[in-house]
Amino acid sequence: MGKPTRTKQLDPAAVCRSSDPMAVRELLTKVGDKWTIFIVLSLDLLGGRARFSELERAVPGISQRMLSSTLKTLERDGMVTRELFPEVPPRVEYEMTDLGRSLLRPTQGLVDWVKENWQQVRDAQSRYDER
Repeated sequence: MGKPTRTKQLDPAAVCRSSDPMAVRELLTKVGDKWTIFIVLSLDLLGGRARFSELERAVPGISQRMLSSTLKTLERDGMVTRELFPEVPPRVEYEMTDLGRSLLRPTQGLVDWVKENWQQVRDAQSRYDER
């Protein structure tokens, strides 16, 4: 007979080391989104400020609707600012805020981890799928 299993109940606050785990989860959902990651890194590579059309070209596979929605979320959360220039046609530029720039290091760290480990993940997926 095997060892009896013991279930340990984890407090959500302990998992994310926060007194407000729901707030942490909500913000992680936003900043961990693939489009947010691509937009933040693209804005950085474009000098921290870019037009909508420049971002659209820089982020592979993103639709205009998704780019617009993600930029609005980033603006609402204080990560970017939006500036509308009264020209014909109208010109809109987005710029990283200090808060947005503070996201660069952890975001780039996550991307670096993916670059270093994607083959191991693919190999694990292949082994799993062969079972």
